[in-house]
Amino acid sequence: MNKPFKFKQFTVEQDRCAMKVGTDGVLLGAWTSLANRPDSILDIGAGTGLVALMLAQRSYAETIDAVEIDGPAYEQCMENFEASPWAHRLFCYHTDFEEFSAEIETPYDLIVTNPPFFSEQVSSGDLARDRARQNESLPFEDLVNGISKLLSPSGIFTIILPHGAEQGFLDKAANVGLFPSRITRVKGSPQTAYKRSLIALEFHPTDLKIEELTIETKRHEYTSAYMELTKDFYLKM
Repeated sequence: MNKPFKFKQFTVEQDRCAMKVGTDGVLLGAWTSLANRPDSILDIGAGTGLVALMLAQRSYAETIDAVEIDGPAYEQCMENFEASPWAHRLFCYHTDFEEFSAEIETPYDLIVTNPPFFSEQVSSGDLARDRARQNESLPFEDLVNGISKLLSPSGIFTIILPHGAEQGFLDKAANVGLFPSRITRVKGSPQTAYKRSLIALEFHPTDLKIEELTIETKRHEYTSAYMELTKDFYLKM
């Protein structure tokens, strides 16, 4: 699990990060729309830097910032940035999001996050991993409040969540004037229930586009839709 993860155009070192490269981050980095041609991007809770690196590969944004509170993860994120072909466009701040959002005055055209997942107490025996996966470290209310300050008026905010958290998150986002423009609900296989929701939000209400994505037809046999989405990144797609 601690081995470097090699993608087509960059490599992610992950031995010092609590949360390793996973499907959720790849989904978010590949699915996020660049239709508004963002010049500035922010990745909240960057971990290894995977999502920011994917967006650097996909976009021409001059500024791609990241925020990471965990010390070892921040250091590894910066090293992954510096080793990439887009080092001059990538930077990570070592701080918590609440402090960052209070201090930064220039808005971002695109904000993304693969946030902590679990509101309940969980324990894996790894404190850093537990903190990375519990939304106590960044409650949804604090997240959307910060986003409302940092997102440009025509900006897009994207997030990946457990499907069961979708409506609760949308309710909190609506409280700060953020409305969904696109939702893709993800299931592992055709027979399983939805596992994740990919959500794009904007300040201006628009016609909501709802889709679904299935990752595998059966174990290790990927759907054409998933392969099309991730083909620019995975070595074997």
